[in-house]
Amino acid sequence: MKSGAAAAGTELVLDVFMINGLLLGAGDRLAATEGLTSARWQVLGAIALAGEPAPVPRVARRMGLTRQSVQASVNRLVHDGMLTSEPNLDHARSPLFGLTDIGTAAYERLTAIQQEWIEGLVADLPAAELQAASRILRTLSVRLGFDTEPAAQISRTTRGVAT
Repeated sequence: MKSGAAAAGTELVLDVFMINGLLLGAGDRLAATEGLTSARWQVLGAIALAGEPAPVPRVARRMGLTRQSVQASVNRLVHDGMLTSEPNLDHARSPLFGLTDIGTAAYERLTAIQQEWIEGLVADLPAAELQAASRILRTLSVRLGFDTEPAAQISRTTRGVAT
């Protein structure tokens, strides 16, 4: 028989699986206004929030994604003119990717759309409860082996970016 915490933890994990799918679907709908998917928006945002060009492995680590999935998104974003590629003096086989003016403008428009969307989504939820839920999810992320410091810093900076 599961302890109370284990039963509650199982319920939380199942809820996270469900909400992840729902958030990705919502993110796809929001990102479609700029011709993007949630995955590409997520990568665009990670690079935007880094404040400097970044290599694929760093973006992948910060977002808890595989390098392969980030590379696929980066390739498409470069093709679409939203990212540039420049040599990485520290690692010749891992170029740095930064936002173009097109990428910056798309990210800013999506941020405005997302801000309005999140305001409606959480309108009647207490901020303290949302912050507590976020702390629990970050703690679980650390226990699963993910260093959430960059993600936590990003979430504090953006105050609610969904994807």
